[in-house]
Amino acid sequence: MINKKISILGSTGSIGTQTLDVVRFHGDIEVLAISGNKNIKVLEQQTREFKPGLICVYDDELAETFKEKIKDLKNIEVVSGMDGLIKVATLQNVDMVVTAVVGMIGIKPTIEAIKAGKDIALANKETLVTAGHLIMPLIKKMGVKLFPVDSEHSAILQAIHGYKNDDIYKILLTASGGPFRGRKKEDLANIKLEDALKHPNWSMGAKITIDSSTMVNKGLEVIEAKWLYDVDIDQIQVVVQPTSIIHSMVEFKDGAVIAQLGTPDMRLPIQYALYETERLNLPGERLDFHKLKNIEFEEPDMETFEGLKLAILVGKIGGSLTTVFNAANEKAVALFLDRKIGYLDIFAIIKECVENHENIENPSLEEILATEKWTYDFIEDSLK
Repeated sequence: MINKKISILGSTGSIGTQTLDVVRFHGDIEVLAISGNKNIKVLEQQTREFKPGLICVYDDELAETFKEKIKDLKNIEVVSGMDGLIKVATLQNVDMVVTAVVGMIGIKPTIEAIKAGKDIALANKETLVTAGHLIMPLIKKMGVKLFPVDSEHSAILQAIHGYKNDDIYKILLTASGGPFRGRKKEDLANIKLEDALKHPNWSMGAKITIDSSTMVNKGLEVIEAKWLYDVDIDQIQVVVQPTSIIHSMVEFKDGAVIAQLGTPDMRLPIQYALYETERLNLPGERLDFHKLKNIEFEEPDMETFEGLKLAILVGKIGGSLTTVFNAANEKAVALFLDRKIGYLDIFAIIKECVENHENIENPSLEEILATEKWTYDFIEDSLK
């Protein structure tokens, strides 16, 4: 018997496809709407299997191509663009929206979903990094629930389950350290794209894999944690745990530390969010503590991976600087993926943008989006 109805923004990406794995396994969630961008082959397969009534193909031209591919199917509406994403996010009868799109494109649909009274399973980091000051009060005002779809933030949520916010002394946010852990800055000068795309533990999309290698991803997670758990940046400590067995920990005011452990499998945090912290069976590899001889911890090297250091500074200042940091990273990573800049240029571009921006203390959504454009324009002008 179907007991929940969801829509998925970004169903063809890593989180989107694994969300559908969870849906497929349990069989008690109905997918009413999905969205994708370029990968219409996978989108078509998902449409034929899960039969959502509404599909958004973000690209207008590809939306027309997609319509042709599924013209044999009945009662399916195909939409496109930002209006299409918002339609997927606000569809009547949807209980929860999984926001798994990459980038700041996810902010508007998430806000509209909250306004429409939908619970949110949030896998889009940019939403809270750039607009946490808008999102969290809106969540409270609308009385909806937000569940993080992220290994580390889900681990924190699991650790604090049943405790009060003021019981928290410190959040210990774990990081694998990425493929270049232990290297110094001079060792990163000639890093090739193929090397940066080889994460030691996780299988993820290209952008987040690069972010993990630079540890910018961990910096974004620090800012997210500030909003998710209503703590100061100074209460969040990044700890390198290379095997990704401890997904994060919480130290409480009495000195007790509670950690969430498990194999690196994103389906667990996805399922935990979809079922609103209910524990259900999940197939897959389990930890074997007889084989697990030790768990190592290291301090992050913030001089080599200066994106993490800068993210923490930006997170403390807040305002539109978090948007600049995020947008500069997005653009720099895109340029690196296109082989237009070197690996260390990612850090240099972010730093230059942050240093040249005039901060807006409490930006509106319009000012956030304008700041994103300013950042992109600044980078384009610098490259010229």
